[in-house]
Amino acid sequence: MNTEKKIIPVLLGADLNCYSVARAFHEAYGVKSYAFGRYALGTTKYSKIVKFHIVEDVDTKEVLLPTLEAFAKEHTDALLILIGCTDAYADLIIENKDVLSKYYFCACPRADLAKQLISKEAFYEMCVKHGMDFPQTVIVKNTEETAKFDSLPFPYPIILKPSSSIRYWQNPFDSMKKVYKVDTPEEAKKIAETIFASGYDDSLIIQDFIPGDDSRMYVLTAYCDQNAKVKMMCLGHVLLEEHTPKGIGNHVAILTEYHEELLKTVKAFLEAVGYTGFANFDIKFDERDGKFKIFEINLRQGRSNFYVTHSGANIAKLFVGDALGTLPDETAYMQTPMFWHTVPKKIIYSYIKDEETMQTVKKLVKEKKSASSLFYACDLNMNPLRLAYVTVHNRRYFKKYKLYP
Repeated sequence: MNTEKKIIPVLLGADLNCYSVARAFHEAYGVKSYAFGRYALGTTKYSKIVKFHIVEDVDTKEVLLPTLEAFAKEHTDALLILIGCTDAYADLIIENKDVLSKYYFCACPRADLAKQLISKEAFYEMCVKHGMDFPQTVIVKNTEETAKFDSLPFPYPIILKPSSSIRYWQNPFDSMKKVYKVDTPEEAKKIAETIFASGYDDSLIIQDFIPGDDSRMYVLTAYCDQNAKVKMMCLGHVLLEEHTPKGIGNHVAILTEYHEELLKTVKAFLEAVGYTGFANFDIKFDERDGKFKIFEINLRQGRSNFYVTHSGANIAKLFVGDALGTLPDETAYMQTPMFWHTVPKKIIYSYIKDEETMQTVKKLVKEKKSASSLFYACDLNMNPLRLAYVTVHNRRYFKKYKLYP
C-alpha cells in the first residue's frame, strides 16, 4: 500500500470502544476518525476527533455495505482502515470482508474461524484441544434440558450466560442481564426459560462460579498480523468493573501486569488457529488451583482498549503497521505497570482491598502514569460542551456505584 496516503479510520459504533480507538489514531497520526452508528452516544458526542454519522439500520448488511462503499468512493486517495467497535459490527465486517477489502483494510479473523470462536460452546472445545484453562462448564440447549440444573457437577452459586452474545442481544426482554449469577436450580430454570422464550435459539453456558471479586479478573489483548503472527500482547489486571444489569463485566479500572506462562499459552493458541486482527480475552484467576481461567474471546479490541495504548502499544499503529506491512518481526509484550481508569479514582480507591495494589496505583497516579480515555486534553480544550458532558458523565458514576455496589 502507498505509505503517502492519508490515513482515515472508519469506525462502526459510538461507545467508549469507538472513542478510545479514535483517540489512539489522533494521538498517533493527528487524524480525525469517521464513525457510523444507529444513534449518537455521549462518549463520541461533541468530539473534535470523531465525525459521527447517524445512519438508520446501519447494523444491517443491506445498509452498511452501500454506506461504506459510497464513503470509500469519496475518499479514494486515502488509506481507509475499517474497525468494528461492537460484537455485531465486528461480525458484519468478518462476514463481508471479501467485499469490504476492495476499499478498506480489515483486520479481522476469517469467517469460518470466527464462527467457531464466537460460540462459547465451540470455543471451549478449542480450549481443551490447545491446553487453555476455562471454568467447569455444562451446556443447556433448550428448555427440555433445564433438568441439568438439578444435578450439576459443581455447587451453587453458578454463572449462566448465552453462548452467542450477538443472538442474545437481538432478542431483548425485561430483566435482561449480560451475565447471571444464580443461587438455586429453580432460579436457573426460570432465567433459562425466559431467555429461550425471548426467541434466543442458541445454547446457554452454565459454569462453575470462580470465587473472588472484580480484582480477580484479567483482560488480555493481542494483535495478530495478516500472516497470523502475534505482534503484541498486553495483559491487564482488572481492579473494578461496572455492576449495572447491562453493563456488568465492563472494565473501569485496569493495572497492566505480565504473566509469561499465560501469555505464551494464548500466543501459541492464536498462531495455531491462524487468527488475524485483535483478540480480547476475559479471564479470571482461580485461587483454588492457582490457574487463570478463560471465559471468552472477543473478536475485536475490547471496550477498555485504551489501557493497551496507554501501556505503550498504540493500537492505531498496529492497524496501520499491519496495513503497510511494517510491523516488527518480534512479539511486543507490554510489561511496564500502567494504570487506566474510566471512573473517578475516589470510587476505585474505595473498592481496592489489597494494600500493595493500592500503593502501586497511587504511585502510578503520582508519577503521571495513569490515564482516563475521555479526559483527552486535545478534545476538551476550547470545547465547553464536551467538557461539560465528560464532567457530568464522571459524576454519574458515584450514583451508579451507590445503586449497584
